[in-house]
Amino acid sequence: MANSKIMVDLDEFDRKIIAILGRDGRMTYTELAQRVGLSKTPCQQRVKRLVDSGLITGFRAIVDPAKLGLDHVAFTEVKLSDTREEALRRFNDAVRRIPEVEECHMIASSFDYLLKVRTLDIRRYRIVLGEKISSLPHVASTSTFVAMETICESAR
Repeated sequence: MANSKIMVDLDEFDRKIIAILGRDGRMTYTELAQRVGLSKTPCQQRVKRLVDSGLITGFRAIVDPAKLGLDHVAFTEVKLSDTREEALRRFNDAVRRIPEVEECHMIASSFDYLLKVRTLDIRRYRIVLGEKISSLPHVASTSTFVAMETICESAR
């Protein structure tokens, strides 16, 4: 269940590379090297090392969900009827298969999981909740909080 954590030794150049690529992953190696203060080849080697070490896990396009009509966000608390390892594994495996669930966090609280669910509207959310989330393995109950406005998100 627990992820193995292997720390990677980072120097100031590595930290700058990570910060810059975190804001613009499409930047050329030439531009990245200039901004970091290295020549192109050592910069490429550092990025490769950061990728190979698993610290950089990928590059992606950040899409504006509102422009896709996906600006309805709900946070769903999920309480399980069973929290033994096998039950948690089954829930975790199943929740990953619901495309509307953007995030899923195990929580130390009066409930077990907190889901961030993005849909077209409240009607579609109700369908996702009733047909997908509520039928996940070992779900005993759910509670929903609808976001009125997104102030900031880490992917932006």
